[in-house]
Amino acid sequence: MSEKLLGKRAFITGAGSGIGKAIAKKFASLGIDVALVARTEEKLEATAQLCREFGVRALVVPADLTKEGQVVRAIEFAAGEFKGLDIVVNCAGIAQSGPLEGVTAEEFDRVFATNIRAPFLVCKYTLPYLKQSDYAEIINIASVVAHLGYPNQSIYAASKHAILGMSKSLANEVYKDDIRVHVIAPGGVYTEMVAQVRPDLDPNVCMLPEDIAEAAAFFVEHRTNAVVDEIRLHRANNAPFA
Repeated sequence: MSEKLLGKRAFITGAGSGIGKAIAKKFASLGIDVALVARTEEKLEATAQLCREFGVRALVVPADLTKEGQVVRAIEFAAGEFKGLDIVVNCAGIAQSGPLEGVTAEEFDRVFATNIRAPFLVCKYTLPYLKQSDYAEIINIASVVAHLGYPNQSIYAASKHAILGMSKSLANEVYKDDIRVHVIAPGGVYTEMVAQVRPDLDPNVCMLPEDIAEAAAFFVEHRTNAVVDEIRLHRANNAPFA
C-alpha cells in the first residue's frame, strides 16, 4: 500500500479483462478504491473480488460506454459512492483487422464508438469531479499503432491516433487546473483481444497486462514536479526506438 494513494478513487473502464483488469488490481494493491466499468457484470465481479482482497472498495458498474446516458449514470454513481473521483483510466477498446477496402462503415463506426467516442465521453463527464481533486490524473491507453501504421489495422490505428491527439489537446486544456493527462502506448500485449487480431504473435515473447499496469502505477505513484506525458512500451525482442 502507498500512504499517499490510500483512499484515492479511480474510475477504470475495460476493467473486466486484460489490461483494465490488471490496472484495477495494481491500483487496489496501492490502496486506491476502484470503480470497475465494462459491459459484462460477471467479469467485473471477478475483478472486484481480486481488488477487495487488498481491503479497498471495489464498485461493479456495468455500462455500455458507447451510450452517453449509461456513461453519465456510471460516473454519477461512482462519484456519488466515492464522494468524488481522483483518477480516470480509459482502457476499454476493441480491435480491428483486415485491409481497409474490406472495412464496412458499420465496423468503422463500432471501432470509433468504443475506442475514441467512449473515452471522450468519460473525460467530458469526469472532468467536473477531477477539478475538485488535489490528485487528478487521466490515463488513456493508446497503442504503438498511434505512432506506427501497421498493415491491416487502418481503422484501429486511426482510433488510437485519435485518442493520442485528444489526450495532447486535453492535457494542454486542463494542466492549469492541476489535472494531468497521460498516455500509455504499448506494443504487443497478450490479451484475448490481441490473440484474435494477431494470432501470429508468440505469447511467450509478448508483454503482459501486468506490464502495462506497472506503467499506469508509475503515473499515479510519481506525482511530483516532473510530469511524464507518455510511456511507450515494446516487446523485448523488438528493435529499440523503432
